[in-house]
Amino acid sequence: MNHAQLTALGRALRVLGEHGEALTADTPDAKLHEVKADLRRALDLLDESVTGAATTTRCAEHPTGPVDKSAPDLCLLCETRRRAARRAEYGGGRPSADPVPSAPSRYGVRGDRPQPQQRWLPELWNGREWQLCGTPRRDRREAELYLAAQRRGSRPAMAYRLVHEFTDYEVLRVWGTPVQADIEPMGNL
Repeated sequence: MNHAQLTALGRALRVLGEHGEALTADTPDAKLHEVKADLRRALDLLDESVTGAATTTRCAEHPTGPVDKSAPDLCLLCETRRRAARRAEYGGGRPSADPVPSAPSRYGVRGDRPQPQQRWLPELWNGREWQLCGTPRRDRREAELYLAAQRRGSRPAMAYRLVHEFTDYEVLRVWGTPVQADIEPMGNL
């Protein structure tokens, strides 16, 4: 609607408002015909200014969308979305193909168990046992570079190893030779 149409329509509606205030029980027919002509003029102006299709719903997102009489805003698309949200809220989701509910497993289902983590553990030999010498890494190459830097360091250990942890432990590679060292002097004699 452009400014000229808006101004003309506003003027026609104000004239109708004045007619409405002047109406009484004994208004002559000539005055009623004048009101009818002004009303037609306002409707014609309104028809000229309206360009889009008439709205079928009260929904701001889908004004000309499909209608659902049971929805508060008459919009079928929004009501479908609301119904799906309510169904999911009550744990319904989509109905399963198996109508008979099965008993829950005492071991749970695959989705309930955490996924196994794959890590590489850098370890060093301290003379008695293997101990973790750095943070576990998610990348094997990064863990090997870390151990190479440790071996070149100022105080390298006797031996290093890289352990692959993935639901189980597997020693991948050992650098050096671990030797059992007795911590007591003179061999504990």
